Amino acid sequence: MHKTLADSEYNQFRLFLEQQCGIVLGENKQYLVKSRLAPLMVKYGAASLGELVQRAMSVRERDLRAVVIDAMTTNETQWFRDIYPFELLKSKLLPDYAKAKTPVKIWSAACSSGQEPYSIAMTILEYNTSRPGALPSGAQITATDISATMLEQCKTAEYDSLALARGLSPERKKLFFEKVDDNRMRLSAKVRNLVNFRPANLLESYALLGKFDIIFCRNVLIYFSPDVKAKILKQFAGSLNPGGYLFLGASESITGLSDDFEMIRCNPGIIYRVKK
Repeated sequence: MHKTLADSEYNQFRLFLEQQCGIVLGENKQYLVKSRLAPLMVKYGAASLGELVQRAMSVRERDLRAVVIDAMTTNETQWFRDIYPFELLKSKLLPDYAKAKTPVKIWSAACSSGQEPYSIAMTILEYNTSRPGALPSGAQITATDISATMLEQCKTAEYDSLALARGLSPERKKLFFEKVDDNRMRLSAKVRNLVNFRPANLLESYALLGKFDIIFCRNVLIYFSPDVKAKILKQFAGSLNPGGYLFLGASESITGLSDDFEMIRCNPGIIYRVKK
């Protein structure tokens, strides 16, 4: 089997991927395409990586196209990544919505394998325990991803020992998980019930998702071109209620991309509040 792409094939695939989901591959990322897609060659009877890519880009094999996009858009994540967003949620943002007459609505965009929205859910449960009655209307978390495979995995809420070891404290594991077998645990119903998983492509309209008070879109914009980043930020601003908040990744910035938000410096971290 031929597991390399000619430069012309790679450049064609780069353009296809950007058009389909906004992700921009660098000029020398052939190794990434190989590592993500080579395992699919046997399953789909492709004699070469070039053949697999060409078939995925055709309109005749939509199932293969979806699988290839799944493979290229799936990113690793972990529990309570960077910690500070969840601490800010607990110490600053949720108190802002104390006594709200409607549920606090939170969106985890590009949720991958589910660790972020479930970490948000655990944070809310911890807040409710420390301040009973502070959120009388509760909270609702919507989590979206372009990958149908990832969303199905999220809904099972089961994670193996390797995934559980990444950012999850023994205390939280004991409090929020139940054992499935020697290598897997499942999140308890009280965590699962806070999160609703839905498919969404960040390049398309968000209108059907409704309005939110808080959006998490962390370590996602780094994969997009400046024009696509600006478009997504504009749509985020339109999806937030007045005064709503946006969390980005620690290395991400909206400078030169959007004037719809004001930056709030915290210690540590930065959050963005949509201008009223």
